[in-house]
Amino acid sequence: MTLFAILSLGACASLPNRDPLTVDVAGIESLPGEGLELRLAVKIRIQNPNDVAVEYTGAALSLDLNGHKLASGVSAEVGTVPRYGETVFTVPVTISALNMARQVLGFVNAQNQTEVPYRVHGKLEGGLFGTRRFTDEGTFELPAPANPRPQ
Repeated sequence: MTLFAILSLGACASLPNRDPLTVDVAGIESLPGEGLELRLAVKIRIQNPNDVAVEYTGAALSLDLNGHKLASGVSAEVGTVPRYGETVFTVPVTISALNMARQVLGFVNAQNQTEVPYRVHGKLEGGLFGTRRFTDEGTFELPAPANPRPQ
């Protein structure tokens, strides 16, 4: 047991300093759903600002909107983000009827909300010491409602 602990500490100490991955949502497309759920294909662009390629054997993703969970999904896709490079892959996500209802009620009750905060967070699975977590957050602007013309 002591030997395992020493080897584990040695493995942690040998990990190079790595900058975090840069993650952006590159696109969202509709997928066929089941029943009351909504399914989307979320295209994620991962940029690797490091001198070492990042290999992954799966991904998990969650989308939050207005501070509430909207969707989540997983993918068993296998690939590599090259050193100082980028890759785009797709994660299918599901929005439950409950999460859709929560978001609709939030928009109905909001007073003149034109900016909507979002957060994307997840991980690229890469084994015991290779899993890389990522987060992206920001806001997007909703179109202003059309004002009816006075008659």
